[in-house]
Amino acid sequence: MLTFSDEARERVLAFMAEEETLVALRVAVQPGSPLAPQYELSLVDESDQQPGDTVLEAGGFKVYVDEGSASKLEGATVDWIEGAHGGGFQVENPNVKPIGTDSPSGELAQRIAQVIETRINPALAAHGGGISLVDVRDNVVYVQLSGGCQGCGMARVTLKQGIERMLQDVFPEIVEVVDVTDHARGTSPYY
Repeated sequence: MLTFSDEARERVLAFMAEEETLVALRVAVQPGSPLAPQYELSLVDESDQQPGDTVLEAGGFKVYVDEGSASKLEGATVDWIEGAHGGGFQVENPNVKPIGTDSPSGELAQRIAQVIETRINPALAAHGGGISLVDVRDNVVYVQLSGGCQGCGMARVTLKQGIERMLQDVFPEIVEVVDVTDHARGTSPYY
């Protein structure tokens, strides 16, 4: 289910050696984006084990995984990574498919792409901007802004009050439109 690299195992055991009463590691997937989940790892004592937890032996310590997180962590690996600002645990999870890995597919994605190209992009082009469809998952539309829209201070307003409203008017099943643009890299937003 969930495995630990040698480095991660050594770090957990070292942290546990500092606190004698902490004998297990609780690993949980926090609510949030399915595209970039947050993981919580915390040292706990035996009393923290809950009914329904999956209990794993990880080579010197137990791991408690709550019922809701267990299937999301199937096949995941916990590693310890050293960086310029210190070290930390990193979870490599094969269940998380990075956004934009595949081209958007399906009837809804095709229809959304058509509305973007025929109705939204012509309006954005007047300001030197553009938008492209990155993905559609669970009726959430993921888009990337470009040109004058990338880095523009009004991008969020344009997204929520313009693009999202227009798409939801045409496709009521859409719950949200999410901007995945790296706005810090925008070089010439329209003013």
